[in-house]
Amino acid sequence: MTTRTAEPSRREQILATAADLFAARGFHGVSVVDLGAACGISGPALYKHFASKDAVLAEMLVSISHRLLEVGRERSTAAPDPVAAVRALVDWHVDFALRHRSLIVVQDRDWESLPPEAREQVRTLQRDYVDVWAARLREVHAGLRLDHARAMAHAAFGLINSTPHSSLIADDRMRALLTDMARRALGV
Repeated sequence: MTTRTAEPSRREQILATAADLFAARGFHGVSVVDLGAACGISGPALYKHFASKDAVLAEMLVSISHRLLEVGRERSTAAPDPVAAVRALVDWHVDFALRHRSLIVVQDRDWESLPPEAREQVRTLQRDYVDVWAARLREVHAGLRLDHARAMAHAAFGLINSTPHSSLIADDRMRALLTDMARRALGV
């Protein structure tokens, strides 16, 4: 894996700024002018990078869903055994949740604001991500039904994705706590 040294593109900056603003005020509470001003450009200049505010939200949530699935598959495949794979998935998801609290809030709160096509893309990617977890959980727990494995994965996500609402302790301690709790809940 290479280390990225280049500055984020303007498009990436807009997405990161939008995530923070949408998390703070809600998708409908942020105007194109607000978003442009926070990015240091005029509102209309935003249209050089995105067709609409809806397109910003769609790219934001579709791209994070792609990233979760891509890295989840990589971590699962690279693991030497099923238990290590589940642990690697937990570590990845905890790391993601702690680094991207705003995206978790936006995903949770502004889901209904996604255009239908983007919503379907996100659903498909998320189902695939759940199935990466479920497949490994079924290898760990003999006889575990697929629906139960998926439910276990969703429950772990709920625990881990609570991070935006639980900033009571420092991130390093939160990372250890979430990792331990999720691993125990999943039986690894």
